[in-house]
Amino acid sequence: MKIFVPGRLCLFGEHSDWAGGYRRINPQLKAGCTLLVGTNQGIYAEVKPHPDSLVLRTSTEKTLIPMEKQVLLTEAKNGGFFSYAAGVAYQLLTHFHVGGIEIDNYFTDLPIKKGLSSSAAICVLVARAFNQVYNLKMTQRGEMEFAYLGEITTPSRCGRMDQACAYGDRPITMIFDGTDTDIIELNTPQDLFFVIVDLGAAKNTQEILRKLNECYPFATTEVSANVQKYLGEISYKITQAAIDALQKGDAEQIGFLMKQAQAEFDKYLIPACPQQLTAIVLHQLLNYQAIQPYIYGGKGVGSQGDGTAQFIVKDKESQQKVIEIIERDFPQMQCLPLTIYAKKES
Repeated sequence: MKIFVPGRLCLFGEHSDWAGGYRRINPQLKAGCTLLVGTNQGIYAEVKPHPDSLVLRTSTEKTLIPMEKQVLLTEAKNGGFFSYAAGVAYQLLTHFHVGGIEIDNYFTDLPIKKGLSSSAAICVLVARAFNQVYNLKMTQRGEMEFAYLGEITTPSRCGRMDQACAYGDRPITMIFDGTDTDIIELNTPQDLFFVIVDLGAAKNTQEILRKLNECYPFATTEVSANVQKYLGEISYKITQAAIDALQKGDAEQIGFLMKQAQAEFDKYLIPACPQQLTAIVLHQLLNYQAIQPYIYGGKGVGSQGDGTAQFIVKDKESQQKVIEIIERDFPQMQCLPLTIYAKKES
């Protein structure tokens, strides 16, 4: 059988998944809220059962790992591309009676390490493959949970929103309240058009996360208080407004909120990690005059910094025009189109 799993784009609410998790220690913090959608690009695979091993094949390499808990755990702890599949297989073997599986990842058009949760997509792919091959009857939420457990078995320290790619191209919101996570599926009444831009620059996600996590669970300085304020009440309010705009199909309002979110992010978070979050390349592109007639707004993606940018554009023609302008004027950058499609009436 064939499986496709997209990447995941965080439209609003970056960092609020782990920040909201700190409510288990400091209940005065605000819950986290994110607005997420699957990308139009992703990972494609054919899967079938294997008698005794996890077999993962890509266009360039192949690995075979015996379906034995200790062997899978060791491979997961080693890190690297194949560790994600091993981590998920380890978790599933621990909780279910499953045999081996063969996964042929014959095509991938999702950029790797660009804030689009490529590692989570691999984990969801493996969880879904076992679910379908062995008829485990897991829901999307169940696949998402085992993908998360599998990824944190590796050296990766992802947040819980990364595995939202399990929901495909449907937008969702996730609420993070201590150890509790709530997922709400959303719809839009009309197609919404975006452009995702790999800035072709450099950033250090680990440093960003380290500096921001130093501001939790209790604020001891003005800088840490400001970080908590933005990742709490300000981000929550903007994201809720964006959810409302998305469900109305109001692209212009989403663009306005993107610009507002970026301005507030810069005001409250840059002082906590100026070396990474000042993000000269990101801000140069967000303010680039040649694309302004075609966009409603834009902001950074993921942990922010000079990694990836996103824009909501006015229509499909504007989407293509923005891609042409950016790739012409910034040859180091690469663009991906993203369309959130309106729900079709059944």
